[in-house]
Amino acid sequence: MTAVVATGRGLPHLERSRVLGGGRIVVIMALLAAAIVTRRTLVVGGADGLLVGVGFGVALLGLGFTGGWRPGRPSIRFVARSAAVGSAAALALIALVIVGRAHGPWIPLDPAASILPWAQVTLLVATAEEVVIRGALFRATEDVAGPAGAIAFTAAVFALLHVPLYGWAVVPLDLGVGVLLGGLRVLTGGVLAPVVAHVVADLAAWWL
Repeated sequence: MTAVVATGRGLPHLERSRVLGGGRIVVIMALLAAAIVTRRTLVVGGADGLLVGVGFGVALLGLGFTGGWRPGRPSIRFVARSAAVGSAAALALIALVIVGRAHGPWIPLDPAASILPWAQVTLLVATAEEVVIRGALFRATEDVAGPAGAIAFTAAVFALLHVPLYGWAVVPLDLGVGVLLGGLRVLTGGVLAPVVAHVVADLAAWWL
């Protein structure tokens, strides 16, 4: 007979993990929605896009830590493997973006006049999005719905995250991107590979 590990409050360990995971999901989603609305309001109000991006990225990093994500101490082997897997996936993401744009409305990214500040903000925001979505939110959802459920849910959140700025036309493309990034999270066991793929693909969009 399988033993059930009980917590101090009398709930089975698995059930307690799901309850805590569900609570974290609610908190993360509420704060993420607030950050998205604030960014959208500032952009529509004519605020500087780069400054808004910096503020948004910093807010998401804070949200990731609030949601329970921690960087840990990865080994050199883990870093090398994640970087390699993420770089390979970035090529697939770039191809996916090109195909999506070829068969749908062209969505201008409107980068800064100089690539350096835009690249820096892109690095910050893409990393922060992965920390929140494939880091804190993925882990909380995995506790409730398992890896497949976490991939599906975080992919949907990732797609909806970009709707306020780019419209509903981005949803099919970003759903596919979100599934791929979630798969990298499961494959490697961390957010580094999704971060590498996300950042490289976004930076490549400068020349697309």
